[in-house]
Amino acid sequence: VLAYFVPLLLQEVFTYLVTCNVFVSGITWVLVYRTDKYKRLKAEVEKQSKKLEKKKETITESAGRQQKKKIERQEEKLKNNNRDLSMVRMKSMFAIGFCFTALMGMFNSIFDGRVVAKLPFIPLSYIQGLSHRNLLGEDYTDCSFIFLYILCTMSIRQ
Repeated sequence: VLAYFVPLLLQEVFTYLVTCNVFVSGITWVLVYRTDKYKRLKAEVEKQSKKLEKKKETITESAGRQQKKKIERQEEKLKNNNRDLSMVRMKSMFAIGFCFTALMGMFNSIFDGRVVAKLPFIPLSYIQGLSHRNLLGEDYTDCSFIFLYILCTMSIRQ
């Protein structure tokens, strides 16, 4: 993000953003990655994927129907385990969404009406409502916290 930050808010803004992302990453680790269910499902998916690849490599054109059915059953089992793994991760995604929404509301009240950055360009008209949210004046190069928060969160999460 190309922005010229208002010097007094630079440290405060980035402290909030980093703290927020560390907090959410910690929640993700606690709710998902350290659980036995996640570790077991991940190991199972990896094991099944390798096993399936080996079977597919060894199968020939003249393979019998039984071998093809075995492969189809393994693919189905792998698909089910992947679905279960996604369900375990979904719990974390809901927690992250809730946290980001709550923190965004809190930060919005703290930085409401304050210019936190000066953009080196004028944003597109349909983005100006977000980039200039709750700011006084007509200088659309002024940037609100909410816009900066969304951009930073998107860039960190990608």
